[in-house]
Parts: sequence; C-alpha cells; structure tokens
Amino acid sequence: MPQTTLLELDRQHLIHPVTNFRAHEKRGATILQSGHGAYLRDADGRELLDAFSGLWCVNTGYGQESIVQAAAEQMRILPYATGYFSYGSEPAIRLAARLVELAPASLRHVYFTLGGSDAVDAAVRYITYYYNAIGQPQRTEYISLQRGYHGSSSVGAGLTALPVFQRHFNLPLPTQHYISSPYPYRNPLGNDPQALIAASVAELRAKVAGLGADRVAAFFCEPIQGSGGVIVPPRGWLKAMADACRELGILFVVDEVITGFGRTGPLFACADEGVEPDMMTMAKGLTAGYAPMGALMMSEALYQAIAEGAGPDIAVGHGQTYSAHPVSAAIGLEVLRLYHEGGLLANGAARAPQFEQGLRDLLAHPLVGDARSRGLLGALELVADKDSKRQFDPALRLHERIAQAAYEQKLVFRAFGDNILGFAPALCYTEAEFELLFGRLRATLDQVLAQPEVARALS
Repeated sequence: MPQTTLLELDRQHLIHPVTNFRAHEKRGATILQSGHGAYLRDADGRELLDAFSGLWCVNTGYGQESIVQAAAEQMRILPYATGYFSYGSEPAIRLAARLVELAPASLRHVYFTLGGSDAVDAAVRYITYYYNAIGQPQRTEYISLQRGYHGSSSVGAGLTALPVFQRHFNLPLPTQHYISSPYPYRNPLGNDPQALIAASVAELRAKVAGLGADRVAAFFCEPIQGSGGVIVPPRGWLKAMADACRELGILFVVDEVITGFGRTGPLFACADEGVEPDMMTMAKGLTAGYAPMGALMMSEALYQAIAEGAGPDIAVGHGQTYSAHPVSAAIGLEVLRLYHEGGLLANGAARAPQFEQGLRDLLAHPLVGDARSRGLLGALELVADKDSKRQFDPALRLHERIAQAAYEQKLVFRAFGDNILGFAPALCYTEAEFELLFGRLRATLDQVLAQPEVARALS
C-alpha cells in the first residue's frame, strides 16, 4: 500500500497511545518498516539507531532469528491454549517454572498477563482478595512514588503519579497516595545518599501512620523510575524501603516492567540489593517485545492465603483470554535462553561502563545538567542554568526540538516533556554502536543549541 495512503488511513482511524489526537492528525505517523539488531528502518528507507529498545523492551535487538523460529514452531504446533478450566500448555508451564528459578526467592507463583499495565492491575486485584481472605478488608489504601509509573489501567494509572495519565480520567482514587521521589539531582538534601534513603523511609512511615497502619495495603515502587525521568535512587534505597514495609506490616510490590531482564545489569534489579518482594510485576523484556506478555509473581504466603480464602468450591475470579498464551510463552523461553546462554546479559554488563561514561562526558555540553544511569538504563537532564538547575520554559517545547533533531541525526530515544532524555539501548549493542550513539547524540544537542531561541534561553 502506498505510504501516502497509509498515513491518511492512520490519521483517520488509528488511535495512538499517549498522544495528542489533534497534534497527531496534523503531524502524521512515522511509519517503521523493518528492524535488525540495534537498527530500525522507516518507510522512507532511513536507517535509525534505536537507543530506546522500542519502548524499553526490545532488549535482544531486532531480527533475532531463533525467536522468530520459536514463535513459528509454536504457532504450527498449538497457536492458542486457554488457561481456563484447568487447561494448560507446555511453554507456559515451563516459562513459569523458569521464572521462579530466576526471580527473587520469595516469589513462587506466576500469573501471566498481556503486558505491564494489566500485571499491575492483577496485583491490585489479588492484594484486595488477599486482605479480604485474611479478614482485613479495611486495608484499602495504597502508596506509591511521585513521578512513578505503574501503567495506564483504570486503577494502575492512579498508582502512576504523572499528570497526563490522570487528567480527565478521575484519578487518583481517594485510596491512592504518594511519597516523594528519590530524585538525587533535585533533592533538597543534596547529593547525600544516606540522607535521601533516610528521608524516604521516614516519609513512608509518616504516610502509613497518617493513613492508619491497619488501613494500608501495599507500597508500590520501581527500582529505578522509568517514565518519570529515569530517576536512579542511591544503592541501598530499595532494600531500605523493603525493610520498612516489613516492619510496618504492609506488602512490598516491586514494578520491574522496565528494569527487569538485564536492563540494569542483573536479570532483575532486585537482585542488586538482595530484595525479596511480596509481589513483582514484569513485562517488556520478558518477550523482548516480540509478542505481548507480562507477569505478576507472588509469594507463597499470598498464594496460600488466596487459595484458602476461596475455599474448596469457588473460583478466584480473575482471568484473561490470553493469559499464558503459548506463543508468547515460547518466545519468552527463547528470550531467556538468549539472555543467559546467548550472552546478552554478559554483553550488557560489559558495555555498561562505556554507556555510563558516554553519558557523563556529555555533562560538559551547555544543555546538560545531569547524567545518570544504571546498567543500560540512563538519562540526560537538560537545564537552562546549570548552577540553579533552572528548567527551560515549557513554551520553548525543547523536547520536541530534540526529538526532531535526533530523527534527522538518525537516532531514536525518549525526549520527555520536562526535557529529560531517556535511553535504553539493547543488550546486543556493540562498542562501535555506542560510539555511534554518542556521536549522533552530541550532534543532536549541538543542532538544537544552534537554534537562536534555545541559545537565548541559556543563562
């Protein structure tokens, strides 16, 4: 079909996620045609270096033939199998068992979803069931972090603390509450890791006390806040929050949808601090974006309480048609093999210092106020004044200028509306590809800095 026809059909019929409808109608779509390794090719034939792994998810890179073969073989054998009525399929059973082997030791049971948002939604539903089952139905209050992201479901978007996901959606709910983001660059305590950790723990304790210790159900957090601007808390923060939740008697739920599957170094970011949560959500890197799939893992204690609460005759009423889809599960198994036997985890860990150094070198650029990363997850924060950390006037729409310049430089990454640039290169990146990334990124920043409106905005 001609590209002009596709663009017009897109404008007329396809609703894009997290998009201004009118702006998209005017701009039109950038149609992607193919991908290989770390590269994408658009419909005009332009080859783009993808520094964002699609949407934090194509950790293996594009065009991994063994994943394609695993999907095709499973489609031929059994393209669909319901998990209802006690049916199952081999790939889903094997994938669940493999995740239990690899995840923190506290997590013993797996519920498969279609992605991250419904994994969070499933967590809330099972938590609600759990507290009713153990005779504590009053525990209905939830706490998460400012700038946190936990999907865009009707409930999860309230745990998310980003205004765009709540405006006109009647969120957050009265039972959803926030504490401050562990944001070192903009924390009034300055660059003191222990002070920041202590402040987060104290704020969580105060919030629980204010809501009523017997009314709080759970605390949700990301080990590193992704869509909130790649906020990297100091090491030890996650463990301290987990310990506080244990002492407070509330559930500790870790959202590893973005950080899981080698993105921060180990397979799961929890492993970096020996954290064993009550629940953990995951998606994205589980199938490397090759097919939709997410998962919720839960502890033995939660599982047994829910099972006992249901009794011998009544089903636990949560499910989805495509839960434990055999093709997605077959893909997940092959992706896990590539992370371990295929060397992708090792390559990601080996390349992380080059990635970190490349970001830090850009601190010398006039536009860059902060560089932060862990593993192959990182960000640059652009500021109008480095000393005061003053942000650019939103009317300048700097993030749009950056995104356009990056495309012209044949580079893809995430330019957030508050002028934070997010990066999540695939675990297959080579040394040469990182050199290319930072060369194109510097050229992007220089191109935008050369615009008179931007130059005048700098102090």
